[in-house]
Amino acid sequence: MRGAGGSSGGLGLFFIGFFMFCGGIYMLLNSITFYANYGFGSRMYGIGGVSITSGMIMIPFMFGVGMIFYNARNMFGWLLAAGSLTALIFGVISSIQFQMRSMTAFDLAVILVLTVGGLALFLRSLKAY
Repeated sequence: MRGAGGSSGGLGLFFIGFFMFCGGIYMLLNSITFYANYGFGSRMYGIGGVSITSGMIMIPFMFGVGMIFYNARNMFGWLLAAGSLTALIFGVISSIQFQMRSMTAFDLAVILVLTVGGLALFLRSLKAY
């Protein structure tokens, strides 16, 4: 009988390592909180000394959408709308701040052992004996 990945490494190690790795990643992601400073008046970008807010990005977006509705083949309208929407998405993503919650050394050790140990067992199961 062939094991994980067609090798003779072992199906038990494969599942144990996979579940350990998934548990460690879950615990790591569960310990991260995030919040965003997003708002229509907040600064998203700065060019030179000028602050560009998300409301300023919506103005070219509205013009682009208007141009698209007037003439759907207008490439400048599509470019304006897509560029503004892209800038808005990148601005929102860049305003997110991640923070680790406080945890004990034991919690961190469990997370690291589960993640790294699970990955090692998972990869070991793919190797032939």
